[in-house]
Parts: sequence; C-alpha cells; structure tokens
Amino acid sequence: MKRMALVLFLLPLAVAAQEPTASTAKNQSEVATLATPIALPSIDGASSARPDGNSDTGLSSESGAQQKAKAKANQTAPPSAENKPKLPGSMVGYIDDPIPESEVRIRFDGAFDDQFPDRAEFFYGKCGCYRAVGLDPNAPGPPPGSNASAIPGNLDYQQLYIQAEFAPARRFSIFTEVPVRWIEAEGVTTSINGGTFPNEGGLSDITAGFKLAAVASESTYVTFQFTGYFPSGDASKGLGTNHFSVEPAALLYHRLSSRMMVEGEVGDWHPIGGSAGLDPTSSEGFAGDVFFYGIGPSYTLYSGRRVSFTPVVELVGWHMLGGFETGTPSDGGSRAVDGTNIVNVKIGARTGIGAHSSFYIGYGHAVTNADWYEQIVRAEYRYTF
Repeated sequence: MKRMALVLFLLPLAVAAQEPTASTAKNQSEVATLATPIALPSIDGASSARPDGNSDTGLSSESGAQQKAKAKANQTAPPSAENKPKLPGSMVGYIDDPIPESEVRIRFDGAFDDQFPDRAEFFYGKCGCYRAVGLDPNAPGPPPGSNASAIPGNLDYQQLYIQAEFAPARRFSIFTEVPVRWIEAEGVTTSINGGTFPNEGGLSDITAGFKLAAVASESTYVTFQFTGYFPSGDASKGLGTNHFSVEPAALLYHRLSSRMMVEGEVGDWHPIGGSAGLDPTSSEGFAGDVFFYGIGPSYTLYSGRRVSFTPVVELVGWHMLGGFETGTPSDGGSRAVDGTNIVNVKIGARTGIGAHSSFYIGYGHAVTNADWYEQIVRAEYRYTF
C-alpha cells in the first residue's frame, strides 16, 4: 500500500514535468495560427478567409499544415532537465555505489569460515579470552563472562542491512545503515576455564555518512564518501567492535559504452580508540587501519523495455596497516597483522525491473590464505526514487 501511495503521489508530478509551459504552448499556438490558411465565405458561397479562422459552417477545424507546424514546434523545443535520460545506476554488489541518489537498500549476507574474527577489531572486538586469563580485563569481545572463555575455530555469520540514502542535490547525498547480525561458531578450538562460545544475534554497529561528487556527468562520477561507524552492537556478543571508526573513500563510476561500465573504490578504515594490544602496557592498539580497494567491470547482456540483466565481476582487497589477531597454538598463536593482504573475487549479476527497482545476487571467494571469510553469498534489493 505504501508503494502504491508513493506511485500515485509521483504520477502527477511526472505528468506535469512533461507538459509544456504556458509560454511554450502560447508560442506554439501563435506559430500554428500564422501557418494556417484561414477560410472565409466567398460571394458565391464557397469557403474563403474569415478573421475568426472558422468556416461559414461555424465549426473549427485543424488543417494538415497546422498539425505539421505543431509537430515541428514540439521537435525543436529544447528538452527540460527533468526529461533527460537517467543513469541506469550502479551495477556492483560489494563495491560502494558511487552515485549520490535517493534510494533504499535491503541486503543480506551469509559468510562462512572466518578464522580470525577479531583481526584488527575490524569485524568485532578483541577476544574475550584475554579476560579469562587475566591478560586484559577490558577485552570487549565474546563470549561473555569474567572467568571463562573460548576461541572459535571457524565463525559463520549472517547479516541483514537496511540502508536509506537521500540526495537533495545531484552531487550530494547523506545515508545511514542499520545492520542486524547473527554469529555461530563451527567449533571451539581452545576452551579456557570451561568456556563455551554461544550463538548470538542482535543489532550491530550503525553507520552514517555522506557522498560528494567532484565529477557528475552522464557517463562519469568521481565521488568522495565519508562513513562513520558507531559502537551500537554489543561487543561481548560479537555484534560490534566497541569503538568508533571513520572511513574516507574515493569512488568511481564510468560508462565505457551503452552496455559496459566500470566502477571502483579506494579508501581507509581508521579506528578511533579500540582495545589495548597484546601487551596492555604498550601504546600499540589491537585495532589497526585497514586500507581497501576494489574494481568491478559489468556488461549489460539484456536490456528490454522494463527488464535488464547485467553480470558483474569484482576484485576487492584489504591491506592491514596495523593491529593484532587472536590465534590458537595450531595457528601460530596471537600475533601482529601489519602487512597482511586479503583479496576476494566476487561474481554476481544485477537485474533491473522498471525504472526504480533492481535485485543483486552474488557469490564471493577468498583467493588469499588470509581472509575475512572463505566464502560469502549476498542478496540485495534496491529501490531508487
């Protein structure tokens, strides 16, 4: 019902945007009048010119010349800005959307086999196992409890995101994202004082930010994006990092042809605060900067009147600039992660339906030994206004 109400509200605006202005209509009428021969009755009763433009029958008629004049006027009238063709929008599924626009996104991720979920406190906070052994009583990570803890083997998680973006201008937009997370350990490799690793779920860390396009043309967008992360998730349950962070990034959208485009990103995730490092007396924190990058070419295989289908391949990478991770003895123990590289390949496709809706379905796999997850699947619905 809400969608129907929105359509009914926008319909008259769309119709109004396509109607000529009063001055344009008046000019067209004047051109048509000048171009039309006017018939008046002659002495013998035949039709001839009259000042009012009507025949002697008193009925008005539109001649072929008048119709041609109107058609010519419509063809030569400059198109309004509202009637310009709209960009088809971003086709990627993992790289951030470079185009500032008003939209709503609903996204679901299912990720598998995360071996080091507290790496650089990028996914969640420093392992709670440090509390159990008395090394760091302030370690915020899971599982809860002051004297019992566990280190997960491989962690699976699911996450649902709801994002809203509003663009008051062509080059600028603001956005926020609310994620809900569920985590589940496949197994516990190390148990401390009889600790277990329970499944958890709930609100994760909320984000908000803005986009500002330095270049905004019909074929290219170069956009600066700034995102802030807020510690709204319960870190003791593995739902958040327990610290603020900021993420400046540069985004690119470029159409190579009517069917092919390429998109990309480069940026840095920077933690503000965070837990103490492996040595709580050291100035090094457990959290560390993460430099990230990505490129995603896409090609529209089918473009019909209401449906389009566009496969996309994305290469996404992360480079650790600092921080630590918790490992088991078989993993080599806990250690610094500075210099670690993670690279994923993502394969998917976006299906456009009508002028506003699209669906993305994709699959990603790690191609490096280090990873955030070994595999991930993503499904997304996007509605643009």
